[in-house]
Amino acid sequence: MGDSHTCTHGAFGAFAAGVGTTDLEVGMLKGVCAFQFPKTIKFVINGKLPKGVYSKDVILYIISQIGVNGATNMVMEFTGDVVDDMSMESRMTLCNMAIEAGGTCGICYPDKKTVEYLWEFIKGEYKDKKDALKEYKRLISDKDAVYEKVIEYDVSKLEPMVTFGFKPDNVKAVREMEGTKVDQVYIGSCTNGRIEDLRIAAKILKGKKINNSVRGILSPATPDIYAMALEEGLIKIFLDSGFCVTNPTCGACLGMSNGVLAEGEVAASTTNRNFNGRMGKGGMVHLMSPATAAASAITGKITNSPFYK
Repeated sequence: MGDSHTCTHGAFGAFAAGVGTTDLEVGMLKGVCAFQFPKTIKFVINGKLPKGVYSKDVILYIISQIGVNGATNMVMEFTGDVVDDMSMESRMTLCNMAIEAGGTCGICYPDKKTVEYLWEFIKGEYKDKKDALKEYKRLISDKDAVYEKVIEYDVSKLEPMVTFGFKPDNVKAVREMEGTKVDQVYIGSCTNGRIEDLRIAAKILKGKKINNSVRGILSPATPDIYAMALEEGLIKIFLDSGFCVTNPTCGACLGMSNGVLAEGEVAASTTNRNFNGRMGKGGMVHLMSPATAAASAITGKITNSPFYK
């Protein structure tokens, strides 16, 4: 909970919010954390995502609509047919970037997918999956719950999205930014470094080479994901295409290591923040989905993925 992107865990129906070091110390010592009681914005996301459009595109679009302060001190509750259809990895991406809209946290309703995903970790606490689901269902909002506001989106015609400028709400459709040269493509982070993300990018990169002008860097999010990607042959696909594969790390996302931008360089990145200097002093970061990032690595320019029709 000492990381601002602790909100990722909202994908499992948990209230998960990052806190500062003082609050973290008190929590560890006393078992108590103080929060300003947050109000809730309910986002109802309906329709059917077009092929080649992902949860990263959905959350970038939402942030572009409400702004970086649009959910300050509020919970962002994600519901609707589209969220129900999302994998747990996609829901994690959605909740991960709630903080980029100022949100205290993001949260999704727990369901069968949640129980299946967590079963190896929780099976000792319940008789069976049905029992676990029954308990989890208690965490779903009441039908008469009161919200600060309810915002509905139909994403049936949503396009792949990408940021410009130095704020996460500076967002355009990828087609409006196509042709923008990039020096580095970074696939990874707590936003999009999961196995689903690696599979999507690998499908695009398989049998191809990244542009000679581009540095390609892959950082799987965890050692388990790294091992899974090795077993599935995904790491080889990335290496064969010209990507450098690092250990699981926050690395380049915050300009710490393994891909720090030089002044004037431009990155296509699956991370969560495009602040001025975030990945290196004087660098520019364009946030996008793993599919868009993989396609951009091949062309050396911001490019819509071949999955988007």
